[in-house]
Amino acid sequence: MISTSASTPNSPLRQRMIEDMTLRKLAPKTQSGYIRVIKNLAHFLGHSPTSATSEELRNYQIHLTNNGTSRISLNATVTALRFLYTVTLGR
Repeated sequence: MISTSASTPNSPLRQRMIEDMTLRKLAPKTQSGYIRVIKNLAHFLGHSPTSATSEELRNYQIHLTNNGTSRISLNATVTALRFLYTVTLGR
């Protein structure tokens, strides 16, 4: 499970995603990676990923590709996004 510091409380979305990953027994490194992906997405969007459109998600993937993200990292990003939107948000 991901440890969190008292100075940076988890948002409800992050907490729910951590719970979902823990229930599915994802490895700690996988959990950390998924959380990092979602944090980077939120930074790119400038708002919560819960309200992201499919076009914004596509633009994020294009942004990563244009900035030289490796194929392996891009695939890991897509997997984390899929987890967020299908498991945690139920879309």
